Amino acid sequence: MSIIDDLRVLATPTDGTAAKFPAAPYASAESYFAAYAEEMIRAARSIEPAALDRAATILIDAYTGGAGVFSCGNGGSASIANHLQCDHVKGIQTGTDLSPRVMSLSTNVEILTAIANDIGYEDVFACQLQSQSRSGDVLIAVSSSGRSPNIVRGLTWARDHGLRTIALTGFGGGDARAAAEVAIHVDCANYGIIEDLHQGIMHALAQYIRQSRMTADEISSGVF
Repeated sequence: MSIIDDLRVLATPTDGTAAKFPAAPYASAESYFAAYAEEMIRAARSIEPAALDRAATILIDAYTGGAGVFSCGNGGSASIANHLQCDHVKGIQTGTDLSPRVMSLSTNVEILTAIANDIGYEDVFACQLQSQSRSGDVLIAVSSSGRSPNIVRGLTWARDHGLRTIALTGFGGGDARAAAEVAIHVDCANYGIIEDLHQGIMHALAQYIRQSRMTADEISSGVF
């Protein structure tokens, strides 16, 4: 068993629920950060390892088979979805034989506001998928609450039209967790920590896929 596995056993709640954080005032930024870091470690250990492997397999299949990958999110999760396009295109392509096709559905303010204004904000992602995606593509939906109507509608549309779906969720997971083929769930009740870990998951998946297409010498001499 690895150190990570040991920490996962020690830090994962036994009752399956995340305690509220913060639950009381802190006297200094130093003490708050220390508690924040501890809660982040605990929340990281709550992530199901098999979900990470299933998500990586879906993405590798897409990147090796020429399928498109779409990402989406609201607010801070939108920034993660946008950042995903960078690391899963340029990052994975660097030093490998892969040329991923990745598009964030959260990045174009013109199409987002047009759909929101003329149709409804709940359709801003599903509407884009209708014209941009094909059966066999992948949707990665990032939502801390898992309850955002546009996220749930996007995942449902994708599932019903032959796309594979991955959701990154927190809190209780909401309908997004249930709708996705693979849900990478962070058991936490703090938006900042959930978003930090969603960002870390996005990076880890990109770096794992990249190194899987490189030799040992290339990995040891490369910069990740």
